[in-house]
Formats: sequence, structure tokens, C-alpha cells
Amino acid sequence: MTTSARILVTPRSLTAEPHPDVERLRANGFDIIYSRPGATPTEEELVALVPDCVGWLAGVEPVTPRVVEAAGNLRVISRNGVGVDNLPVDMLAKKGVKVMIAEGANALGVAELTLGLIFSALRAIPLADAGIKAGNWPRIRGIEIRSRTVGIIGCGAIGREIARMVIALGAKVIAYDPLRPNLDLPSSGFEYAEIDDIISRAEILSLHCPLPKDGSAIIDRKRLYSTRPGLVLVNTARARLVDEDALIDALNDGQLGCYATDVFEPEPPVSLRLAGHQRVIATSHIGGFTAESVERATRIAADNLLSALQG
Repeated sequence: MTTSARILVTPRSLTAEPHPDVERLRANGFDIIYSRPGATPTEEELVALVPDCVGWLAGVEPVTPRVVEAAGNLRVISRNGVGVDNLPVDMLAKKGVKVMIAEGANALGVAELTLGLIFSALRAIPLADAGIKAGNWPRIRGIEIRSRTVGIIGCGAIGREIARMVIALGAKVIAYDPLRPNLDLPSSGFEYAEIDDIISRAEILSLHCPLPKDGSAIIDRKRLYSTRPGLVLVNTARARLVDEDALIDALNDGQLGCYATDVFEPEPPVSLRLAGHQRVIATSHIGGFTAESVERATRIAADNLLSALQG
């Protein structure tokens, strides 16, 4: 086997144990190089592993310019997900490295977790659970989702799935997406609007969009303080979509009723200032971490590599 036929595999879920869709790359003439099992590779490890690889099945590990410079033979990076925030996309494009994503693979998993976070916030499920386990009997009056106004920012595969789910539960959706795709949803339960209009009207707001190109927060201090008091804000997209300092102030002031999130910056969080807040419901970036989502994403990522390297 020549070094020109190597593929690097780094997602934690795929290095912990061999996956059939990764291993089938061997049957197509490639040598598979795994990073440390079950661990996010460091910059030093990536610099050591990537030089002879023509393909890379990548996870959420940060890919620095130094790593890209070391990747002299690399032709394609195939993500086992849809985000590319961890990749220096412009630099890769200049080097002629193709970036591919597993489009739609984790949409249902993330949408279902988003719905779970919404219900956890509306019914204070984590607080009730913790209280009972502490020997208490907390009774926190919740609210029902039916007839609530749910704002959705971003109507890609995940956002549109959430829209369908909450409308089926009797909620009304107001959504923002620059492309305004036709989601084939009833006009009585769905409408498009601008972001500021959504923020001022929504009782529940869910984020499903990429970061702006300048990396700025979409939900900044001004927008946080223009929401309806007690808003439930759900973020299963990207931590930096929300201004963290302003978010903590809004939680402390009671302007926000709850922040339910699956994403942090960095991950895992080095401080519990946000994650440990009593008005925060936190999960550990598990939106797409279902058996079904992992299978779909791995299959698509492997197919993308074969298409790019053999097509």
C-alpha cells in the first residue's frame, strides 16, 4: 500500500471502534489511519498524522492553518456532519482541498433533541428530577406548547423538521431564512418574518443557522433585551450565535426564562459560569449523536470520500 492512498479518520465516535462504512474504504484500495481512540486529536497529533493522507474523514476537532499546511497531499475533507466552523474553509479552497458534508444526516436527531430541550424547559424536567433525587418534592408549574409562538431562525433540514414537529403539536411558527424555502406547511400555523420581528413575538426561540461570515453573534445584547420576558431560548446550532456575557445578564435579570443548549465554546466548557447556571439546561453536543444519525453520517461521509477520490 502506498502512502498516497491513506485516509485519516478522526471523529471520536469512529476512532473508538471500527465502523463498517469506514472499514469498507479498505476494500476500495485505501489505507485507514486512525487518530487516538475516542479522543479529540490535538493540533500536534494532526500535524503528525495528516501529511501523507489524500482523504480525511473529519469530526468537530479544530483544524488550524498549521494543520492545513502540513497536509501536502490532501485532496478532500469529508465531515461526518454538516458544520464546517472548525475548518479554515478559505485556506482549504486556495489549496484545492474539497470540503464535503453529510448533508441532512443528523437532522432528525438534532430536531428531536431540540424538541426534548423545549419540553424540558417548559415543564422544568431537570429541576424536578434533581429535586426528587435530593429528597424533595418540587412542584413547578409549567406551560404547554399548544398555542405557543415558536420562533425558528434557519430553515434548513433541522429547522424545517422542528417547524413540522411543533406545528403538529399545535404551536404556531414564525421563521426566518434568507432563502425562504417552501416548507409545505399550513399558512395558519407558519409564516416567514424578519429576525427582529421574530425575537419580539416568540415565546420559544430555536436557533438552526450558521454563524454570520464576520463571526458575530446573531442574538446580541440588544436582541436579548427586546424579547418577551421569560423567553425560552434553545440553541442546538453554534454557541457563538449568542453573546455569552449578555446571555448571562439576561438570565440573571429574568429577561430570559431558560437557555437550553447543546453547544458551548469551547467544548467541554472550561467554566461553569453559563453551563452551571440555574436557568440553563445543558447537554454535551449530543444532537446528532444517535445510533441512526451516526450510521447515516458515516455512510454519507465515506461515500463522499469515494466519490471525490475515485470519481
